[in-house]
Amino acid sequence: MITLQLMACVGLIAGAFILLGLSPAEFTGGLFAFLTRRSRGIRDEINEAVKRKKPSFLRREILEAQDILALTGRSGRFPLICASSLLLFAAGASIAILLQNVFLIPVLALGLMFLPFWYVRLTAAHYRKNIAAELETALSIITTAYLRNEDILTAVEENIHYLNPPVRGVFAQFLTQIKLINPDVNAALKAMKPRIENEVFHEWCDAIAACQYDRSLKTTLTPIVGKLSDMRIVNAELEYLVFEPRKEFIIMVILVMGNVPVMYFLNKGWYDTLMHTAVGQLVLAVCAAAVFISAAIVIRLTKPIEYRR
Repeated sequence: MITLQLMACVGLIAGAFILLGLSPAEFTGGLFAFLTRRSRGIRDEINEAVKRKKPSFLRREILEAQDILALTGRSGRFPLICASSLLLFAAGASIAILLQNVFLIPVLALGLMFLPFWYVRLTAAHYRKNIAAELETALSIITTAYLRNEDILTAVEENIHYLNPPVRGVFAQFLTQIKLINPDVNAALKAMKPRIENEVFHEWCDAIAACQYDRSLKTTLTPIVGKLSDMRIVNAELEYLVFEPRKEFIIMVILVMGNVPVMYFLNKGWYDTLMHTAVGQLVLAVCAAAVFISAAIVIRLTKPIEYRR
């Protein structure tokens, strides 16, 4: 009966979309735009600007996902992420309704809703790691060439073919701006600086700009590039250190989730108590909430270390 009611609810929602001529992408885009809308009060805007008032957890996750997608050049995928999040929200609520567990409805719905945003955060960590590795190679060979000829334009031209995307595209735009738009090297360096979100790269651009006025400052370039190597070594050691805790967390989650079907075969009385009594359902909801909260904390704490000035 509950399954039929759930199917009827899905059909009702689908019919409402058809009658209103509203696509799921438009609905999710409008919904998440409403959730991320900034407060209109002047006091609230001032508090957020001076960081005395933090945005809500949901809004913070959505805004962070937007920033990550924009950083990685995948802004067009944000509606898909929102649609996936809303679909998982409905799927989580539907699973809890089928299990006839009222306490589990908000836990599964909200927990599954955040999975696409956590996936975006995980891909951002790998993206930044790959960018740092490519920057280490690119800045090393360009710096070596610049120390030899003291001309950043020539140094980039000599080595542009050895670079890989997306770093190659950034330096290609740098060359295009100098050759075809504006020959001012400092303006081109200033325009190139925000195209890669990396503090070492920003410091390197500032040092190159300073070298245009004082050539003796070129000795500062090699230590700056060396910071990328130091960060790579530190992240490699960190990855080794967090591998065991991460593996233990995954094993514990599997054990917690696997205990429910195992209990069905070992002791059906315990299984019925867990699934069909208020106390057992509350215990399941608390365990599910602990799993989702722990997953969010693990994802936040195991991201790669980045250099900060």
